[in-house]
Amino acid sequence: MAVAPVIEERAGCGRSARVAARLMRRLVRPLIERLPWTPHTLRFAPLLDLGAVLLVPPRGTKVTKVQGLGCAAEWVRGPGVSMDSRQAILYFHGGGFVACGLRTHRRMIARISQAAGMPVLSVAYRMQPRVPIQTTIDDCVDAYRLLLTTRDPEDIVVAGDSAGGYLAFMAPLHALRAGLPRPAGIATLSPFADLDIDPKIAHANAAIDPYIPAKRMWDMVHTCFPGADPTDPWLSPVHADLGGLPPVLIQAGAIEVILADAELMAERLGAAGVPCTLQIWEGQAHVFQVFADISREGLVAIKEIGAFARRATAREAQAA
Repeated sequence: MAVAPVIEERAGCGRSARVAARLMRRLVRPLIERLPWTPHTLRFAPLLDLGAVLLVPPRGTKVTKVQGLGCAAEWVRGPGVSMDSRQAILYFHGGGFVACGLRTHRRMIARISQAAGMPVLSVAYRMQPRVPIQTTIDDCVDAYRLLLTTRDPEDIVVAGDSAGGYLAFMAPLHALRAGLPRPAGIATLSPFADLDIDPKIAHANAAIDPYIPAKRMWDMVHTCFPGADPTDPWLSPVHADLGGLPPVLIQAGAIEVILADAELMAERLGAAGVPCTLQIWEGQAHVFQVFADISREGLVAIKEIGAFARRATAREAQAA
């Protein structure tokens, strides 16, 4: 039975976030508009993660490498969080399927861990164009399978931002297809969910997004999903059979072009009978939570993610 998604418009945008958005529009967006998406240039994209070594996680954070996967992964525990917690979050980083990794997202993930009071398994899935997208999805499903060896599915929340938000939807869908149980919840930050870029180009935010030029997203799709049908339900979340998914939280910035995907995904989830809350944050850019050091709204949003994870994994709530 269809359910209406809950749309929450979060008002308020601090001066620092507004200044950061203006700077990104003047400095970062022009660079992205001109940067060629070629095999040669994409060879250097993973180096962005190495450059993030200066993004030190909050004091008291504990990081432990994880073995047994075909890709790198680590446990991240925010200050005061114990590995004895039966609940856990499985997190997939963003980066357009070609960049970022464990280091770029460790600081934000540590904050999410602290807000939720549970450890986070952060996965550095193999990226395009070095491997096909199915290998990436398989890496994420394998990480979920590994987590199921130590925790019950009702104690696991799957999360991710941007491209990782895409994987936070696709991994549970493919896991269900493989006969694995569904997780307790899914939390996504500015998720990429629709392989068709034209609706994003037509969206009002295409003209005001601080650093994502909508038209350049076709380059990402052609590189990372070569020859794919944009309506393929096993590659496009908005076209998938979503009925088996658990409750979902989606956070998106009010001025980002990916808001088009967030809105459509919330609509499709509701039509499939999946409870979904879409939070639209005034004046915020793509994955603004990663800029929580200069945006108090990012800190508030991270607390909301933690609260969602606790609610989703509360046995009493599930029993009710």
